[in-house]
Amino acid sequence: RALNEGLKYCSYDLVARMDTDDVAKPDRFEKQVHIFNEYPEVDICSAWMEEFFNSPLNPVSIKKVPELHDDIALYAQSRNPINHPVAMFRKKAVIDAGGYQHFPLFEDYYLWVRMLKNGAKFYNIQESLLYFRISPDMFMRRGGWRYAMDEFRFQKTMLDMGMISQGRFLRNVLTRFLVRIAPNKRR
Repeated sequence: RALNEGLKYCSYDLVARMDTDDVAKPDRFEKQVHIFNEYPEVDICSAWMEEFFNSPLNPVSIKKVPELHDDIALYAQSRNPINHPVAMFRKKAVIDAGGYQHFPLFEDYYLWVRMLKNGAKFYNIQESLLYFRISPDMFMRRGGWRYAMDEFRFQKTMLDMGMISQGRFLRNVLTRFLVRIAPNKRR
């Protein structure tokens, strides 16, 4: 709801978003705006991001996503294809897909799937443009029966939308379910 409310106050075509505790690299916006200027058919542009615990100077991993639209659409069948904290998009494309809709823990992924089904064009810059803060609590929030059931509902929604096949649905559910119900230390 807050993201949709914020969109109402965005008066420009391009909207960049990030979380308050993350750190954008100095050239993030310049590089993303360049993509929109160079490729006017692109509706959403994200990038890689570096995950850190205490300091952005000590990243622990890089979350990479595919670059080109067709690869992104294929990747979306099994994983979230856009790093939401470093996303920049055309406001109209998001609104045309119905905006952010309530889907606990999967609002952004659900938006991207609907945008793909609506014909939006995606692109991911192949370098890190943001430092993303993580914590041990994040791993706890991404597990348990409730999370597993929310993820099952999301996978079922993708199946019902025609985004994934029954085979992909079964693979996604089986592999994720075991991870989600595993003890936190194991996950």
